Amino acid sequence: MIIVDLDVMMAKRKMPLGTLAELVGITQANLSILKNNKAKAIRFSTLEKICEVLDCQPSDILRYEKEE
Repeated sequence: MIIVDLDVMMAKRKMPLGTLAELVGITQANLSILKNNKAKAIRFSTLEKICEVLDCQPSDILRYEKEE
């Protein structure tokens, strides 16, 4: 299972959801779906923009956890 730790990186950067959504160019609703691990997929272009805005690597916000 892929876990999205976007909220952790947002907290480290003190970046509110609305601001990140605006800077990335996606809706707050879609960003919230991603942040709450409800997304089924993410475009590489969106991931790239999130990493650019938060000054991080994809591995800072995505991780794999084995399902039991």
